[in-house]
Amino acid sequence: MDIAKGEPQPMQINTSDEISRGRYSNTMLVGHGPEEFIIDWLLQSHNGTHLVSRIVVTPGHMKRIVKALEENLFKYEQNFGEIRMVEPPTTMVQ
Repeated sequence: MDIAKGEPQPMQINTSDEISRGRYSNTMLVGHGPEEFIIDWLLQSHNGTHLVSRIVVTPGHMKRIVKALEENLFKYEQNFGEIRMVEPPTTMVQ
């Protein structure tokens, strides 16, 4: 693969088993300032709302994230059909 041609390069990612399993989130909050975006992944359950993970990224990286999500959502729907939206609960996060 040729970096100069913009081809993807293989990447080795080292992680622990706990991180590899991932976390489930059914709600998120996004906030921003002039230098960063803050994404809080939350789990709303009968025990209350819990912070699962917080990710802080630069505005430029946020734009790349949004583009990657849009591209992958398009590919998903091409393969599996349109995703039907369900209205989220109207409860406020506390």
